[in-house]
Amino acid sequence: MENIYKELRRKMGLSREEAGDLLEKITPERLERIENNKFPIQPEEVCIMADKYKEPSLRNYYCSNQCPIGQQYVPEIKVKNLAEIVIQMVASLNSMKKRQERLIEITADGIVDDEELNDFIYIQKELEKISVTVEALQLWTERMIADEKIDVEKYNALKKL
Repeated sequence: MENIYKELRRKMGLSREEAGDLLEKITPERLERIENNKFPIQPEEVCIMADKYKEPSLRNYYCSNQCPIGQQYVPEIKVKNLAEIVIQMVASLNSMKKRQERLIEITADGIVDDEELNDFIYIQKELEKISVTVEALQLWTERMIADEKIDVEKYNALKKL
């Protein structure tokens, strides 16, 4: 399987020299080393590529697959269509609504005992699903902004309200 950075560059139809011009701070020589796994990519280089290649999911890929800390804490998010994201979100929220009283019972005393542990782990997994779905929605939004299907200025102005 091809290195994701090389795959994205080729998908855009760019030579390394053209990509180097686009990426500005990443030379074609450096890009060659990154694409052939001769030298690890740096986080700031991932951010440049994600912006210039208009591929916001590249940041999540890096964090979940290549960053030593992110590998432990950041799940890889697959970009989905909006309908799938919303359906998953509603399903997870409905599941949590049914479990919220149980969560209060478990945590009210500040201790999770052996009899509560099974339910607690189930609830924790449902909350993780919600978190992943929120991240998928964020990636979807970033993709729409990158594709200029959402006006970034209007989006940012409304987010500040």
